[in-house]
Amino acid sequence: YGLQAGVFTDNLSRAMQAWDELEVGGVVVGDVPSFRVDTMPYGGVKSSGLGREGVKYAIEDMTELRLLVMRQG
Repeated sequence: YGLQAGVFTDNLSRAMQAWDELEVGGVVVGDVPSFRVDTMPYGGVKSSGLGREGVKYAIEDMTELRLLVMRQG
């Protein structure tokens, strides 16, 4: 599983090491892993679900892309 991780450190190198090594959908430094703002992508990797939550991702999921081409002549 790999939803999100919370890392508590004041060491930037440790925070970046966590970012590089943890196989999760997001790393939150200095707060709990469930912290989120609606505009932030939220979701996991591996067996922690598919896709991302958030306003942008909800709009994409509810949008059907279509194409219309009109040729003159």
